[in-house]
Amino acid sequence: MPALISINAKAVLWFPLLFVLSILPAKAIEWPQDVTAEEGTIVVYQPQPESLKGNILQGRAAMSLELIDRDELIFGAFWFSARIDTSNDVATVRNVEVTKVRWPDSQPSDEQRFTEVVEKELENSQFEISMERLSASLANAEQEKQSLKELKSDAPDILFRQQLAVLLSFDGSPQFRDIENSPFERALNTPFAVARNKNSQKLYLSSGTYWYTADKPLGPWQVTEYPPQDLVKMLPEQSNSPASSADAPAIIAVDQPTELVSTDGRPQWQSLIEGKLLYVSNTETAWIRETSSGDMYLLLSGRWFKSKKEAGPWSFVRPDKLPASFSEIPPESDIGGLRVSVAGTTEADQAVLDAQIPQTAAIKRDSAKLSVEYDGEPKFNAIPGTKVAYAVNTNTQVLKINNQYYAVDNGVWFSASNAKGPWQVADNIPNDEIAKIPPSSPVYNTTYVEIYDSTPEVVYVGYTPGYMWSYPYYGVPVYGTGWYYPPYWGRYYYPRPPTWGLHVGYNPWTGWNVGVSWSNGFFSAGIGWSAGWGNHYYPGRCCGGYYGGGYRRPVVINTGDVNIGNSVSIGNRTNISNKLAKNTGISGNKRTGNRVGKNNLYNRPETRNRNADPAKVNNKFKPANHNKARTNNVFADKNGNVARDLDGKWQSRDKGSWTPAPETRQKIETGINNREISQPKSLSNPLVTRPNNQINRSNNINRQHNFDREGLNRARNARQHGAMREGRRGR
Repeated sequence: MPALISINAKAVLWFPLLFVLSILPAKAIEWPQDVTAEEGTIVVYQPQPESLKGNILQGRAAMSLELIDRDELIFGAFWFSARIDTSNDVATVRNVEVTKVRWPDSQPSDEQRFTEVVEKELENSQFEISMERLSASLANAEQEKQSLKELKSDAPDILFRQQLAVLLSFDGSPQFRDIENSPFERALNTPFAVARNKNSQKLYLSSGTYWYTADKPLGPWQVTEYPPQDLVKMLPEQSNSPASSADAPAIIAVDQPTELVSTDGRPQWQSLIEGKLLYVSNTETAWIRETSSGDMYLLLSGRWFKSKKEAGPWSFVRPDKLPASFSEIPPESDIGGLRVSVAGTTEADQAVLDAQIPQTAAIKRDSAKLSVEYDGEPKFNAIPGTKVAYAVNTNTQVLKINNQYYAVDNGVWFSASNAKGPWQVADNIPNDEIAKIPPSSPVYNTTYVEIYDSTPEVVYVGYTPGYMWSYPYYGVPVYGTGWYYPPYWGRYYYPRPPTWGLHVGYNPWTGWNVGVSWSNGFFSAGIGWSAGWGNHYYPGRCCGGYYGGGYRRPVVINTGDVNIGNSVSIGNRTNISNKLAKNTGISGNKRTGNRVGKNNLYNRPETRNRNADPAKVNNKFKPANHNKARTNNVFADKNGNVARDLDGKWQSRDKGSWTPAPETRQKIETGINNREISQPKSLSNPLVTRPNNQINRSNNINRQHNFDREGLNRARNARQHGAMREGRRGR
């Protein structure tokens, strides 16, 4: 008889952004950092990024030289282009190419020597910076804030229930397949364990705690205390005491994209911001009323919808067009977590910036393998407006472009001359064609996986959260494209990633999480079958196991590993942390990490063996070190002026000493020997190659340079914000 088993954390594949993680202390990565050279020490202050494209970081930094043959410090500023590698919550900056330098303290006769020292040593050095500091610094750079075209924001069906209820969602019409050696058949296209007696047509549903029965898949469903014993035996033994059926939540069954708003009794409205807003306190959905207009707002998958009444119609509201009172929601309030979905707030800006930093890895060619299974012969559907077609009868994302085949597996591109392989790690892909894939296609997320570089041994790859179906949209993160992707039916069932029905939410401390209105001990994400399932269901890589998924067989039951319920999307930092602390994983282990790096696909147990050891790959680079005696208070403004923050007041470096900085709009006569050099060129293929900017060895000239006090203030705030974020991570 087939049995039901607990899902293992290793099984989650497609949906790593949709779980919540508790907070893990990490080592501090302090600045400035020292690079030792034959001539002395180069002190590099925390970089000030100007752009991040793929894994190419461009920016500037203040520096000082401590030369063996000189008593005084020589301060300067340099611009650079570098590569970054990310692992967990740390970014390693390597392959530093100096593209511009300025020396406030130098004489023309010394400048060439100083520059050569810096170029030589930085080229062979690497630095570490925390993800928090990097993303906070990017906030100070000019960012391209274009909302993604063609994402859909049509409201799903929205149901309200004044009782604890759970949404039983079928992906289209309920589909059943036989359970071998039993009188039952099972529903394939739902995250629940739904079984039907082939003789009586009676349906049964269980979470492992409660049992329900119905005559039709869409209900009504009723609690039963007398389920068939042969079905009961398929469930794992429960360590908890049997729950009372009186506490069982209602089951609401649907076969269309739907979200359920459930309240524990009548909605209880609470006042906030001196009555400007009201919010419902006895639900796990963000449900707000703006009192001046009477409009109600719901937050679903990161999108706001408004209506005058529950019955609708509900219409999408851009997060940058919300009432002004939304930005006044206090962070420490019971719904403080919602600020991340209000454009213009610090929380929203930071979440969007986090999404720019890729997860990266160096993949060993000889260890990365891929085998693609099809339901019969490969079948491809053309994507309108492109030269791309994608395979529909497989759980792997396979693209056909100009009679060549490309597949993505866990953030790594593979290529083959035949749809059936053999597959090898790809060195390059047709970026221009892949970039044309629209959000209406179920392979849209592959446009967020890149190849940066390669050697005979390894290929450098990376992805941003778009690969995991999370996107910046009008200044906030949203989940899903909003498009419905029909599943594939044949001998196998291949589900596609949904936007609706998962009760997805985001908070600024732990990222995306899944919900199902109310868990109440009922279930967490899904329940499935571990054996005897025949050749009908293929678990695929959709939704982290939500639709019966899993990395490979068996299909599994999820019993509490992705923080279902508990209002982890709308609370404040304190109550969310408390709820996470109580949330224990499947094996009694708490999920740990943070939203920036701990969800890295490349670090999963099932894929880790293909990663090259960063220490070996980058062993030609000399790590910089932090000297605790130094203070991270020196900056370079956009004009190359070197400035020091002394107790909140700016000082500029001029002719070998620190002097009070000029006021805004003042110019300073620096006598600087400015070395005119080429600015970083635009990247024709920024994700594969890096600009090769060589310093122009032209004559030195003196200029007046504006002291950019406003820019320095922003840079200081960003640096302080990044350090605070590190502190909140437990550093």
